[in-house]
Amino acid sequence: MNTSIRCLFATLIATSLWGCGSGDQGNFAPPDETPQAMMDVAEQGDLNALDRLLARHRKPDVRDSCNWTPLMKAALNGHMPVVERLISVGAKIDAEDKGGYTAMMLAASNNHAEIADLLLKRGAMVDHQESTKGWTALIWAAKQGHARTVAVLLNHHADRTLKDFEGKTAADWARAEGHTEVLKQLESAG
Repeated sequence: MNTSIRCLFATLIATSLWGCGSGDQGNFAPPDETPQAMMDVAEQGDLNALDRLLARHRKPDVRDSCNWTPLMKAALNGHMPVVERLISVGAKIDAEDKGGYTAMMLAASNNHAEIADLLLKRGAMVDHQESTKGWTALIWAAKQGHARTVAVLLNHHADRTLKDFEGKTAADWARAEGHTEVLKQLESAG
């Protein structure tokens, strides 16, 4: 299984990145810390441990072998205080993993609407398409039936007409998955 597919699989199941990176030392690792320590505390939502790590080197954009950042891990897992801290110390909002996923897309795919909203208010790209299936955050949220997140994305002017690599829009996915509330949101947004 190639790395891009393995990383996509990890994203889709929204669990730990089994095939990604515990041994990867990244570009920004100080001698006494590894990128994995930063990733772990972001994934766990441990703000105190994150602050200790940031006090030593203040470089929030370490990467694992899937090219994930701590901001992506925190956004995926819904840890708002960690997301806020990472942004405050300069984490790159639109950093992409090997599949082209961003923190905002990961938050949207897991119905962390408040985090998606914060990232969008801080300048995240609302219509970014990842490179494996051509999905946007709106397509992800619609496919999953995440009405709160769909509302946030539409409030930030997400393009309902964008199509993925199969030619499907967010509405097409909502319809196919039987998410009638989301479908109504998408149809009434026009």
